[in-house]
Amino acid sequence: MARWIAILLLVAVLWLAWALVVPVAPPTAQTLLFPPGSSSKAMAEQLQRAGVVRSSLGFELLHLAMPKKKLKAGEYRFTRPESGLEVFGRIARGDVVQHTVVVPEGFNIFEIAAAVEAAGLGKKEDFLDVATHDTALVRAIDPQAGSLEGYLFPDTYQFSRTMSMHDIAAAMVRQFQRQTQALGMKDVHRVVTLASIVEKETAAADERPEIAGVYLNRMEHRMALAADPTVVYAAMLKGNYRGAIYQSDLQSDSPYNTYRAVGLPPGPIASPGLASIAAAMKPAQTPYLFFVAAGDGSGRHRFSSSFEQHERNVIAYRHALKTH
Repeated sequence: MARWIAILLLVAVLWLAWALVVPVAPPTAQTLLFPPGSSSKAMAEQLQRAGVVRSSLGFELLHLAMPKKKLKAGEYRFTRPESGLEVFGRIARGDVVQHTVVVPEGFNIFEIAAAVEAAGLGKKEDFLDVATHDTALVRAIDPQAGSLEGYLFPDTYQFSRTMSMHDIAAAMVRQFQRQTQALGMKDVHRVVTLASIVEKETAAADERPEIAGVYLNRMEHRMALAADPTVVYAAMLKGNYRGAIYQSDLQSDSPYNTYRAVGLPPGPIASPGLASIAAAMKPAQTPYLFFVAAGDGSGRHRFSSSFEQHERNVIAYRHALKTH
């Protein structure tokens, strides 16, 4: 009898070694998603079906033997031979696949939503729903905020597929708070709104305080800002932006149409970077009231303090477009 028990124990040990110690090579690279709340049994069966582990039973027995190790939900990628022990360790550590989302300076909520979708994290419409309605995320920063626009900080992020759209947006808002907390902004809503327009107007860092100064001068003179990026944003909000500004856009009654509405629009139109926020906080002291693109491919602008000089700069801009 003892001999048979010994043989059975040996067989059991050999089977467990075969099931859990000897590496398994999946037939092809496998990406598996374990939703939150997945049981160890469901995980084990999915791993076996994918050819990542030899035995779901062996995987479950390992989990029973290590009850303090919690298997974490998430997306996992298996590309090389691994033993059942290694697979178990990875899932217990939460070694999940991370998806990169790049948010450049000047992206708005529509572009960020598209980037989130392109990264495979969900539908852009779901992100937009959070970005336009979940203002509780920024209430402590800006009680006036009508959306999360302007507060989804430009950066490179790593997200997992088990994160909700709320979680993703919240991470971007937290990054805004971390990056701007030392700036000492007083009127956050006004600063970020102006900064977002400055961000969209120029990529030249040294021009940003000048452009902020122009807009400040126009507001002091009760002149319309006449900022093209706000007109584009108004069209995007209505879902009818056609890639260029048309006369109908300039006649729009949107509060974001700064050709008709005097002063700043109701809120930011994009995510500004720190340089644009700094420019909005401390605009340059300048006599200028107008600026127009140089048109020479440099991304820079020509500034003027009179409408007559501005008209000459516009003519120079059109001429430059023809020659470049």
